[in-house]
Amino acid sequence: MIKRLTSLAGQWTLLVPVLAVILLIFTWGRGLPGAVVGLVTLVLAGSVLAAVHHAEVIAHRVGEPFGSLVLAIAVTIIEVALIVTLMVDGGDKSATLARDTVFAAVMITCNGIVGLCLLVASLRHGTAVFNPEGTGAALATVATLATLSLVLPTFTTSKPGPEFSSVQLMFAAVSSLVLYGLFVTTQTVRHRDYFLPITRQGDVIAADHAAAPSARTAWTSLGLLGLALVGVVGLAKGVSPTIESGVKAAGLNQAVVGVIIALLVLLPETIAALRSARRDRVQTSLNLALGSAMASIGLTIPAVALASVWLPGPLVLGLGSTDMLLLALTVVVSSLTVVPGRATPLQGGVHLVLFAAYLELAINP
Repeated sequence: MIKRLTSLAGQWTLLVPVLAVILLIFTWGRGLPGAVVGLVTLVLAGSVLAAVHHAEVIAHRVGEPFGSLVLAIAVTIIEVALIVTLMVDGGDKSATLARDTVFAAVMITCNGIVGLCLLVASLRHGTAVFNPEGTGAALATVATLATLSLVLPTFTTSKPGPEFSSVQLMFAAVSSLVLYGLFVTTQTVRHRDYFLPITRQGDVIAADHAAAPSARTAWTSLGLLGLALVGVVGLAKGVSPTIESGVKAAGLNQAVVGVIIALLVLLPETIAALRSARRDRVQTSLNLALGSAMASIGLTIPAVALASVWLPGPLVLGLGSTDMLLLALTVVVSSLTVVPGRATPLQGGVHLVLFAAYLELAINP
């Protein structure tokens, strides 16, 4: 019976990505009635869960910390594709979409995912234990990237409004790529041990005893992960007009669209991070969360900067005063969380309250 259920689960994760792509082919570029929007939403959610499964298979094959990079880069590709697609269709009204989505990703990862993982791990195991060297390096990189890309445009004077000039945008894009590349090199080559899960005595946790999947299985999962991600971004584009019209009808701030995109894109990493936290692999959870924030800025900003060459509308990246205050408070609180190398439910709760404040102010600025 158990083997049969396992087989059915495996078939489910094989079929859903294929179904998502087939549905995408039949719905691409067409107006969708309500019933079809409901079906697309269900398949979209299934594709997200299938992406989590296949990313975990690949992560198990390659090991930590390489596995944490797989999902971070994959969902960032979704984010970039979705932002650029919506900006092409939206014109001037989507000028702040990239900023809103990237900032939402930072707040979701640094406060939402981190807070949930710290709370779950500390309630389940007493305290959440992680490596402050690796986590601190990741946090410093996220803070620098966020400041260079989202804060500085508000104060520059070469171009009116919270926008970069062409030269400044190029500098921000190149700097983002350089910092992201340096971090990946540090995480995977020079100081790999800083990003491995540790015990409460500070020893690196040995790899799981379960046999790693075969190379063939890993390659199959990689292909299915790609299909799932294509399905997610394509189907999300299909339901985005419904989302935008719903946001407008409810009288909500346009930034809510960016929040919804980021929540959707980061759902696979949220699930994977929570699973690691339940297994007392908090370092893996933090790798996923902060790595996602870093990839969201370090890869999205250069891609959007390149796309701005042919995008019809302006590219507004500078945050407002309220968002800058939330970002500064997030950096300070995260630093205090990281320094001890362990956390209690209090730290998790503080991050979650910050995340709730961000959502409240995004809906009611």
